[in-house]
This record gives sequence, C-alpha cells and structure tokens, in this order.
Amino acid sequence: MFVAFAAFGGLLVWKAPRVAWVHLPALAWGVGIEWVGAICPLTPLEVALRRRGGEAGYQGDFVDHYVMHWLYPAGLTREQQFLLGALALLLNVVLYGFWLRGWLARRPGSSRS
Repeated sequence: MFVAFAAFGGLLVWKAPRVAWVHLPALAWGVGIEWVGAICPLTPLEVALRRRGGEAGYQGDFVDHYVMHWLYPAGLTREQQFLLGALALLLNVVLYGFWLRGWLARRPGSSRS
C-alpha cells in the first residue's frame, strides 16, 4: 500500500491538496530507499519484536520477505531499481506540475480566471 501511495499519491493531491503534506515525504522516502538500495529501518525492529513475541523472525528486509515476489521482477538490477525510483519521481513531478498550474489559474486575481 505504501509503495502505491508513494508512486501514485500525486493523483490524490488533485482531490485533497492537503495530502501533499503526507505524500511528499512518502515519495522522498520511497525514491531514496530505491536509489540507495537500503532497507526500511522498521524491518529490524519488526523482526526483533516478532522474536520477543515468540514468533520466528526472518532474514532480509520487509520487501524481500513479503512483497518482492510480486512487486519486483526476478533479476532486478540496481540500474532498474534506480530507474523505478526515477519513474516514480518523474510521474509525481508531472502530476504536481499539472496540479500547481491549475491551482495558480484558479487563484483570485489570476490572469487566467
């Protein structure tokens, strides 16, 4: 769900502009994780809490354990991972650009009103 929100949350801004305050940090986090190839810092916490609760932990990160099978294709390279982050960023730059253009046109005193 987070991945979808990070990648496509710019669409929600058109209906609810205040979503941008949550979406922009999520987008930055998602793109940053893709670009540096890091794991979410919550994953080690989750594994530790599972072990303390008597469950088995798992190796790797959350995405590897729960999501990788369907989110990323087999044989994903670092270059492809970087490209995925860039595409999510580009998509949202375009979405925010169109939204901002419309918002500026609707402002009182705008020459486009």
